[in-house]
Parts: sequence; structure tokens; C-alpha cells
Amino acid sequence: MAKFKMKFFQHWLFIVLLLPSASVVCFSELSFITEPSDATFLPKRPAVLDCQAHGLPPVTIKWLKNGAKLAQSEHIQFLPNGSLYIPKIKHTEEDSDEGFYQCLSQNKYGAILSQRSRVTIASISEFVLHPVPMEATEGSLARFSCAVTSSPPATITWELNQITLPLQTDRITVLPNGVLQIYNVQLEDAGQYRCVATNIGSRLKSREAELTVNQDIAPKPRQRPRIIAGPQNVTVSLRETVVMECAATGNPWPIISWSRADSKPIDVYNAKVLGNGNLVITDVNSKHSGVYLCRATTPRTRNYTIAAANLTVQVPPSIEERPESQTRPRAGTARFMCRAEGVPPPRITWLKNGEEVHLNGRVKMYNSKLVITQIIPEDDAIYQCMAESEQGSVLSLARLIVVMSEDRPSAPRDIRAETISSSAILLAWERPLYNADKVIAYSIHYMKAEGLNNEEYQVVIGNDTTSYIIDDLEPARNYTFYVVAYMPMGASRMSDQVSQHTLEDVPLRTPELSLVSQSATDIKLNWQPLPAKVSRGRLSAYRLSYRTAAYGAVTSVELPQNSTEYLLEGLQPDTIYLLRMAAATRVGWCEPSSWTSHRTPKTSSSKVPSAPTLQLEPLNCTSIVARWQTSPQSVVVQGYRLCYHEEGQPEQPIIQLQAQTYTYTISGLDPRRKYHVKILAVSQAGDGYQTDQTISTPGCLSARDQMAAAPPPPHHVTVLANGSSAVSLSWSRPASPSGKAVSYTMRCTPVGTHNASAIRYLQTTRQSVMVQNLDPNTRYEFVVRLHADQMSSPWSSVVYYQTLPAAPRQPPTAVRVSLIEEDTALVSWKEPQEPNVVVTRYTILYASQRAWMAGRWQILQREGTHTMALLEKLEAGNVYLVKISASNQVGQGPFSNVVELALKWGNNHRSKNPRHSDSSPDTAVLSDGVYHIDQRSMTGIIVGVSIALACIVMCALILISKGRPRKPSSHKVTAGGAADGPPAAFSMANELHRENVEALVPMISHHFLDTKGEANMVINTAGPIGSKSQSKGWLLLKREIRNPAESDAERRASLYEAGRTVLRYDEQFGSAPLPPSSREIIYGPYHSESSQASEGSRETGDSGNYSNEETSNPSTSRGSRPGSFGSDDGPAGAQLKQSFEVANEETLRHPLHRSAPGVSEGPRPAPHTSQAVGSS
Repeated sequence: MAKFKMKFFQHWLFIVLLLPSASVVCFSELSFITEPSDATFLPKRPAVLDCQAHGLPPVTIKWLKNGAKLAQSEHIQFLPNGSLYIPKIKHTEEDSDEGFYQCLSQNKYGAILSQRSRVTIASISEFVLHPVPMEATEGSLARFSCAVTSSPPATITWELNQITLPLQTDRITVLPNGVLQIYNVQLEDAGQYRCVATNIGSRLKSREAELTVNQDIAPKPRQRPRIIAGPQNVTVSLRETVVMECAATGNPWPIISWSRADSKPIDVYNAKVLGNGNLVITDVNSKHSGVYLCRATTPRTRNYTIAAANLTVQVPPSIEERPESQTRPRAGTARFMCRAEGVPPPRITWLKNGEEVHLNGRVKMYNSKLVITQIIPEDDAIYQCMAESEQGSVLSLARLIVVMSEDRPSAPRDIRAETISSSAILLAWERPLYNADKVIAYSIHYMKAEGLNNEEYQVVIGNDTTSYIIDDLEPARNYTFYVVAYMPMGASRMSDQVSQHTLEDVPLRTPELSLVSQSATDIKLNWQPLPAKVSRGRLSAYRLSYRTAAYGAVTSVELPQNSTEYLLEGLQPDTIYLLRMAAATRVGWCEPSSWTSHRTPKTSSSKVPSAPTLQLEPLNCTSIVARWQTSPQSVVVQGYRLCYHEEGQPEQPIIQLQAQTYTYTISGLDPRRKYHVKILAVSQAGDGYQTDQTISTPGCLSARDQMAAAPPPPHHVTVLANGSSAVSLSWSRPASPSGKAVSYTMRCTPVGTHNASAIRYLQTTRQSVMVQNLDPNTRYEFVVRLHADQMSSPWSSVVYYQTLPAAPRQPPTAVRVSLIEEDTALVSWKEPQEPNVVVTRYTILYASQRAWMAGRWQILQREGTHTMALLEKLEAGNVYLVKISASNQVGQGPFSNVVELALKWGNNHRSKNPRHSDSSPDTAVLSDGVYHIDQRSMTGIIVGVSIALACIVMCALILISKGRPRKPSSHKVTAGGAADGPPAAFSMANELHRENVEALVPMISHHFLDTKGEANMVINTAGPIGSKSQSKGWLLLKREIRNPAESDAERRASLYEAGRTVLRYDEQFGSAPLPPSSREIIYGPYHSESSQASEGSRETGDSGNYSNEETSNPSTSRGSRPGSFGSDDGPAGAQLKQSFEVANEETLRHPLHRSAPGVSEGPRPAPHTSQAVGSS
């Protein structure tokens, strides 16, 4: 509501104040129709300068020369239309008509002054540079030059033996600046050369210079390109022609090309190449300013040489913001705005009725703005803003009309001010004593109390309050305030002034550093004290922090507040150091500056040039002038190397400067940016010591005007992934006038980074860019800005994007396999050692030695959060190979080195120190896939196999010798692999889905012994199994019951496995049931739920893996029944047959395992159930 009232009263006050001046708002009392312009005249010839004015008669015109009024005489005459006529131009040392002329027009409203006209007399001075004799080898390059001072500029031609040469042929080029180039010199080119300068006034010839041509007989060796006449820094006026010479030699002849250091295109319409590489630009304007690079390149090679020069185009002043006529009441305040541009920046002055304004305490000028307070009737006049430079002048006028009123209120009373913070002060007052009811608004005026010509600010508020908070003040400053009351017909006098001081604050920024190395082990720092506007209080200390670029350890030094230099000693030679500064007031420390880099010199026995003394000065908001000088020394300086870059952006190309150059203009910069400038001298012994310095460019416009004039930022910025290390960025161009050449800068910053080198900038003229070499799985922020007409837009809205993760490039580390049970091993590992990698799954491949040779691997897969897995159902006597890889949604990484695990017969899995195997680079796995067993392993295998065969033979002999005929009886043998109780570490669901029921023909082992040989019972841990009358003959030796169709694989599967086969002898089929096994006691009786557990093994099993065993084949199971069962006709046989079929059908209805997809296996024996019958 307060803002609404303020705007309402401001608009109301504006309307009220303009009402009395409605008749003169659009006044045209006085103006110029024609103004004098620059002109060149011949001596003793007549001259006319035109000037015509329009206004309310009578209008009088007077003339001024160099600021002094001219009187009419025989030599100076005023024409009736106001023009100036000179019958005969004078040009002598005593009296000359050259100078600056202006006309002054006046009527009853006031007076106005015209623009400045420069009058010159045509002439040519003596040559300041004559051509000099030279010798050239046949086929080489010859070059002559001359220079003359002429007004207007002279045309240069050349003569050979007093015969005029053509301006351009295949071999001869005459440049407009007076240079003659002769390429591929021939013998007939020898002779006397001279140049001829001609203008409208006279013609002048130079001295002659002889060209001697020597015949070259020997073959020319190959030579790198060398620029013998490079471009020079040049300053020209608008619309002139500029010549940038570039002549180079080499064998073969080099190719000349041109470019700009700021990567902007060269104007193809106004630029052309003369001869073999000279750049000529006609009708130059401000966009041609910049650094031009001449590059001489050997054809079909990368050998090149570069020379650079700066082109500065001076532009006449032009007024961008013109003052406006105003009507103000007496005792009011008038403000006239004026803003002008040009190169160099023009100087602003204000005129009142044609004469310079006299500034006092009431009339002040702030930068280019004229402020008149406490207006009096004498202030009613015509005011002109004049912008002038060496390129000319321009004026703009406005009138101030003063309105008189007697019925004014008295001034506000009892002004009080109170400090609130470092930037705010509360101002309060009492209403006027007289006519307070007629007050419609108050105007608050304030300005800085210290210094001269401080700008006065004004705030208008409504009449419903007598207090106001001014909150845009600078910290630690004294301000003066006063208040004026307004009524419809005028303003009151100003109130009494009151002063108040704002509080201190932390410094706005740090000093700009200058870095110089005086030796290889030190860095000297210099800085200027912070101005009061930046320090925001009295400084209490500085803090210098430094470190090397390679190490992050930071050293800090606190310095006194009055210090301006410091010497860092004891540093390492040829090392890059990063330095930054912070400043503090009593309130606290400011943000430290960005890191500034400086390389200490190399330690060298030869003497190199010392560091130049560098001075940087802003020329305007887009240009910097660098000046330097070197101390007298014995080392001969051959040239200088200068480079610069904006803070946070990469360095620009190095600029090579000649030894006689001590100044350089850096143009094409952005306003209000900090730039780093480095320079060093070069000698024959090498590069000298370097000087680093920073400087900030000023702003072109005020903050308010900058916001209004800056182009809008790009919008609709989008980011699309292009792999894990690249993204595609695109945006839309904001609305702007068509035909404008624009470019864009993209900034890419990792979120949360504190490293300036991690911030990347890309420049393009397109509306999209590909950003590459990003880190995978990293969050970045992207912004884009637009550049047009040497202005930059704000950054666009920030777009955040996280790059895609990359597939792991490293395998898991520290792979370790430990045996925790006789058939179970634990494999563990660590995640891959690489940053920003995301692992969502681990794949474990393991296989026995024989399976690996056949290419059969078993697969386990674990989630990325797990780093352990169990390997189950391992068979004793085998050597297992294990390897692991990491993967994510992008892809799978490489496998780790293979780890071995050897399982021996009879391992005690309850040992407190289980055996384990670690990953080792010595694992014998070759790239061809062949596994090599060492000699020790081979010897162990041979010995083990031999002992096993000997034991089998001995057991067979014992059985044959003890066997004899017995009564027919049936014995039921039930084989179950691992069904006698799983290890305690395994869950029931996991065990059931990995059951592998196999029918194995038993062999006697040490677990089931008949100690007497004639006993009728075999005992195991479950108790007695058979009766005394039971036969001990084994079906293994009865050939007649063997299945003729049994395969070799089935015979190999019929080998007895210790701890996995249970033998039960049933003399009578009606005998009591066997006691429950350990597995049935713990987990309950076996039933069809095993099939369900098998189906869910992928999600619920401990190992979370696929089984590599095949599902039982029903046809194989039925076909594996022995043929003797079909011929058993007795009741016992029928019962046995029935029980066999029931058991077999149960097995078929409930398969106990399934195969893992994607794993290649060889043929495996199908699980089967068999029953054996003994014979007497």
C-alpha cells in the first residue's frame, strides 16, 4: 500500500508541476538548421562556413574561433544568412586561418552554440622517412617505405629510374601507406627508386634509393617462415582506410593468412588482401577494432609464425541519452541527464545560454548529469550538453522554465536521522508550520558529506508520513539530508540539513595484486589500498594465502592494514604458485579473491631480463592500456610476450611485441570484468622474469541503464545425454532485432566444486554445443549467455544435469575364497577402485577344473550392495576356479584374476582356521584360455589317483573272497545326495532347490563297517539297519541284474561318495520304519515343497544364484530301472516293484532343480532311483 501511495503521489506531483508549462513543453524557440563542419581549404582561396538558425525572431548569429568571439572585418565577413565568409585564406607563421570555428545563435529565450568545425589548410611537409638503399638476392623479397605529413592525406606512388611504377602487378605491390613490395626479385628490378606524395595542394618527391640485385647460383635450403614486416598498432578515424602489412620469407614461400584474436570474423565486404598477404580495410568503423593476427605458414606443414597488431578505430562523440526540457517551481530541483559515447570517451561539459555553466554549491555536475537545486528565476535558460573529443563535438539542448508562486508552505521542521545498519538510515521530521494542510508530497534529498561534486539523490513520498528509511547507502559514510514539502503551486524552501554516519561492513572485495619474481625463489606482491567505497570501513588487516598448484596445503600470512607490498621468499624454482588475498574491517573478513597463478623462474646460470614494471589503465569500458618499462640492464631485450585472460576463462593467444614497444591497447573486453595481464621480456638467453597484474574494466552504463540496455539471456536451455561423458546443450535465442551478429558463451560447473580449473567455458555462434570429457555420474550446472554489439546478457537460468554412470572399467579387487564347510566356500571381494562408478550387480563365475576345460561355468549374481557370496555343492578332490566382474545398467566390466580353491578328500570343515585362496597376479591363466597346472599340483593328483585305485582293487578282492550263496531276499537301497542334513549355515529353502537326488550303487566305506564279517547287521549313526540273516553279497558283483543300456556317464555317477549315501538293509518288507535322519529331525520330512523352493531360489536363496544342474528327464528316469525288476513274480517282488514305481513317480512329479540359463554344459547323468535285490 505504501508503494502504491508513493507512485500515486509521484505521478500526481509530476502532473501538477507540468500544468503551468503546458504551453511551452513542445517549444521550438531556437535551434540550428545548418551547422559548420570540418573543411580543408587551399591557401589564398576563398572559404565559406555555413550556419543557419531557426527560432522566434529576432535571431542573431555570432562566430567564435578557438572559443573567442570574432569581429567582422575585411578579412572576416558575416553573411545575411549567418554564414562566415573569408575572401582569402591566410596560412603564414604569423597569421593563419586554421583553427576551430563555432557559431552562436541567440534570441530572447537564450543562446545556443553550434558544433565545432575544424578548418585546415592544404599542405605537404618534408618527408619524415625516405627510402634507403638495399640489396636483394634474385628470387627474394625487396621492400621500400617512405612517410610524409600531409593535409589532406597524400597519395603515394613510386618511380623506378624516374618512371612511374604500376600500383599492383603480379610481383609489385604499392600499399596506400607508402610501402613498396617487390616479390620474386629479378635482375631487371635493379635501379633507382623514389616515392612521390601528392595532394590537392602540392606534389613532393623523396630521395632516391638504389636496389642492387645479386644473382643466386647455389640452391636454397629449406627455411622456416619469417615475418620481415609485420603489422603495427594503428589508430585511425572513422571512415578511413587502414593498411596492415604482412611480408614474410621462407623456403618454400609461406602462405599468409589473417584472423582476429577474439575469434570474430573479418569483415569480408570492406577488407581485401593486396599483394601476397597485406590486409587493407576501407571505410572502417568501430566493429573493426581489435587485435589482428598475421600467420605465415609453410605449405603442407605445421610450421608457422604469428605477428599481431591492434587496430583502434576512433569514433566521433554521439549523444545516446539527451537532456529533456523541464518546468520547475522556484526552490525546486532540476536534473538534466546526458550520456555520450565515442572513442576515445568524450568529455562532457554543460553550457548555459552558450557559455559554460558556473558550478557552485547549488549547481553541481555528477559525472555527466547536471543538477540544479533551490531553483531561482535566473536559472530559467537554455542548457546544452556538449560532448567533445579530438574527433569532434556534438551538442544537445534542453530548456529550464521556472514557475513563480508566492503561496508556498514553510519548510519541514526538526529533521532527525538515526543509523539502522551499514546501509540504512532512518530520517524523520515535523510538518511545516504554515500551509501544512496544502502539502501533497515530500521530497527527501541526500548526498555524501565528504568530497566535492557528490551526486544528490532524491526520493518522493506521500504526505501521510513524516519518516522514511533510506536503505541504499554505502557503509562507513557520512551523509547529509534535507526535506522539501510540495504543494500544487510550488515547493517549500529546503529544511535544515542533518548529517549521519552509516556503520562499517566487511570489504566489498580484495585488492588487485601485481606479482613479480625478482629471483627464482621469491615472489613480490604489490597492491593498491582499497578505495573507501570498496573497503566499507577502516581496514584492520590483510590475509595472504598461497600454495603450490600440485599440493593443497595452504599457508596464510596476516599483514598490517597499512601495508601495500610483501615478499614471499624461500620458494621452489620453476613452480606454479596460487595466491589470493583477503581484507578485514572490525566487522570481519571479506570473501577471499580467486586464486591467481604465478610461476617462479627457472634456476639458470645465464642472465635473463628482469621483470618489466607494468601499469594498467582502463581506456574505456571495453579497452585497457598496458604500459611497461624495464630497468637498465646488460641483457639485450629482443622483444616482449604479453597475454591476458578474463578471470575464470582460458588465456588468449600470446601477443609478440617488438623490443621498442612499451605500450599496448587490449580491446574487445567485457565491461565490469576482472582481467589478468602477464608480460615478460625475451632475450637470447631465454625468457625473462614475468610480471602478473589484475585490473577491472569499468562499466559503460549506470546500473539502471545497464539493466535496460543489456540483451536478454537465452531461454529454454535443455540438456540431453550423449553417453556417460558428454552432453548436448541447446537453447533458444531471445527476441532481438534481426540481422544482429550474436555469439554465445556456455559455462559448465561441477556442483559444489571449489576448483576454478574445473569450470569450463565454451564459445559458439550456434544455438547448441556438445560438451565432452565430463566425469561420469557427476552433477553439473549449465548456464548460457548471449553477446551482441559488444554487450553481454545476464546468465540464463541454471540447468542441473547428472551425467550417466559409466560401465566399470576396473574389476573387483581383493577377491578371496575361503572353505567354510567341506562342500561350501565363501567368496568375498571389494568394489572396483575407480571414482564415480555405480555397481548394481556382481557376477561370480566358478567351475571345477574339468568343467572349466569344457567351457562350463556356474553363475552367481549378487546385488551391488553385497560383497560376499556362498559357493555350494562343491565336490571334494576338485580344484575350483573363481572370478568376479562388476556391472551396472550401462554394461559389464572386466573380470578379476582367477582365484584357485583346492578341495581335498576328507576336509575337516569344522576347523577354526578354514583354508582360503586369495587373488594373485601369479594365477596361471593365459590369454588363450588354457589353464596350466604347476608340477606340485600334478604330482599330488597322480599320487591321489594311485592310492584311490589301489583301495578300490583291495576292496573288490576282499568282497570276492568273502562272498558265498545266500537265500533270495530283497534289499532296498535308497541313495540321497546331501539329504542327510545340510550344514547349519544354509537355509531350508536354499537347500531344497539345490537337492540332487541320484541313485548310486553303494560301495563299502569306513562309515559303514561289518567288523566281524559274519554279523547280520550294519550299523551307522542312525542305528541298526539290517537283520542277522541278511546277506552281505553286493549287487555290484552280479552282472545279471545290471542294466545293459546303462551309459558310461551313469556308471561314473554310480561311484560311492562319502557322507552322501545311506544304505538300508530290509530282510522283511514289513519291518519297522527307520529312525528319522538328522535332516528330517531339523527340517521335517521331505515332501513336494522342495519343488516350490526350487522355483523361488533366484529371489530367496542365500546365494542368490542360478543352479547349473539339469532338470530330471522323466524318460531317462524310467529307462534306468534294472531289467530284473520286471521278471520278479513273487509277492515280495510285486511289493518291491510297487514301491519302486511309487517312489519313481514321486520323483517325477517333484523335480528338485533347474538349469541356469545362459550357461553351457556338457551332458550330465540324469538323476535316478534304483533298488537292488540280494541273492543267496
